[in-house]
Amino acid sequence: MAADNFKLTLHMVSSLDGFIAKKDNSVSWFETSSYYKKGVAGQDAETFLKTIDCYVMGARTYEHAVALSASYGWAYGDTPTIVVTNRILPAERKNIEFYSGDLNVLVNERLKPNYNNVWVAGGAILAKELLQLQLTDEIRVTILPVILGDGLLFFNHIGLEQALHLKDVTAYKNGMVELCYAFKKE
Repeated sequence: MAADNFKLTLHMVSSLDGFIAKKDNSVSWFETSSYYKKGVAGQDAETFLKTIDCYVMGARTYEHAVALSASYGWAYGDTPTIVVTNRILPAERKNIEFYSGDLNVLVNERLKPNYNNVWVAGGAILAKELLQLQLTDEIRVTILPVILGDGLLFFNHIGLEQALHLKDVTAYKNGMVELCYAFKKE
């Protein structure tokens, strides 16, 4: 696969006030919705998910996904999933791989030669590190119609100013809004 086709997308679901989880790490508020008449219906999830070659996530996101999979199934299917962690965690599926080390090496030497469309599926700490190292190509934030008031922030003291280019905005019938920004590379 050609590295010039490579895209690393940082995706996060957030409350309107920028929180990605409550203080207890719960995401029950994900089911919050409201009807927006002018919104579009979501695209076919199964077709869309087939466009993602690999997922990358932090350890806490992985642990949370494993816990949720008991009730809802494994959200990432058979797509290769790399968990960035310094801890030893159980591999719940054969497509799970663990990585500990330099994120530049992960992205440039392991992901770029093997994949075209990689999604970072969560982890505020991982997101912050990828943003600080300027390794992401785009950010997709899906904003749910709820204000949490407190919890784990998506963008928390990144310490870096970066110009973005708005690629797309989609308002859905369930009241969610997705913003897609590309990073302006200098």
